[in-house]
Amino acid sequence: MPEDSSPRWSDLGRPPLDGAALEAALTRDSRLWRSLRVVAEAGSTNADLVAAAGQDAPEGTVLVAEHQVAGRGRLDRVWTSPPRAGLTVSVLLRPDVPAARRGWLPLLTGVALAEAVGESTGVLASVKWPNDLLARDGRKLAGILAESSGRAVVVGTGLNVTTTATELPDTGTSLAEVTGGTVDRAPVLLAFLRALERRYLRWVEHLGDPVSSGLATDYLRRSSTVGSDVRVEMPDGSVLEGVAEAVDWDGRLVVRTSAGTVELASGDVRHLRTRAPEA
Repeated sequence: MPEDSSPRWSDLGRPPLDGAALEAALTRDSRLWRSLRVVAEAGSTNADLVAAAGQDAPEGTVLVAEHQVAGRGRLDRVWTSPPRAGLTVSVLLRPDVPAARRGWLPLLTGVALAEAVGESTGVLASVKWPNDLLARDGRKLAGILAESSGRAVVVGTGLNVTTTATELPDTGTSLAEVTGGTVDRAPVLLAFLRALERRYLRWVEHLGDPVSSGLATDYLRRSSTVGSDVRVEMPDGSVLEGVAEAVDWDGRLVVRTSAGTVELASGDVRHLRTRAPEA
C-alpha cells in the first residue's frame, strides 16, 4: 500500500488528507487510538486490518484509504467511491466483552458517526439497522461493516463526503449534497474517531451492556428503523414483513409479524413506512 504523497494542490476540490497531522491530533490525548495511517489506495481497509490483527497489531490501529478499489459492504456488496471523495476508514478493536454483545459494535459505530456528522457539518442523520447512516430524506450517507478475527473486531466505515449526484446511485447522497456546501473531510474524520472512542470505552467498561452504558437509549433515539414498517430479505432468500419494535440485548432487530415476533441477527432491511428519528 503506497503512502499518499500527491501534492496538495493536485485536486483543489478534493485535497488529500494529511496523515501525519491527523495522527498527531488523534493520538495525543487518546486512551484508545495508537496509530493512524493514510494510504493513497487500498484493496480493502477492512481486509488489510484483519490481516494485521492476525499479526498481533494493537487495538486502536486506524487505517484510512483515499481510494478503495475492492471495498465490500454487508452481504459482500461492492462499495466504491471516487478518490478523495469520501472517508474510507477501518479501526482495529479488541473488546473485552461477552461474544454475544459484539453485535452492538456496528450499531455503536453508527451512533458515533451520526453524532460526528451532526457536530461537524450540522447534518441530521439517522441509523438504519444494522449498518447504514441515512440522511433525512432516507438516502444513504454511509455504510458500516464489522468483521471478527479471533478476539479482534475490525469495523470499517465508508462515508460519502463530497461525492456528487452523478457519482452516486439514486439511493445515495453525500454530506456536500445535503449541505449544499464544501465539507472538509479531516474534521469529520477526527470527530468520528473521537466520538467512537468515547462510546466504545464506556461500552467496554460496562462489559458490553447496551443499557447501563447508555448506548441503547441513544441508538433508539437516532434509529429510523425501530417503529417503522419493514420488509426484510433474509440470508436464505426468504422475506418477512412487519413492524420493527426494538433492538434486543444482543443487537438483534425484533420484528413483529403476522405470524409472531422474530429476532433477527442479520437481514437486508427496507423501510416501508419510516419513523422519523429524534433530533
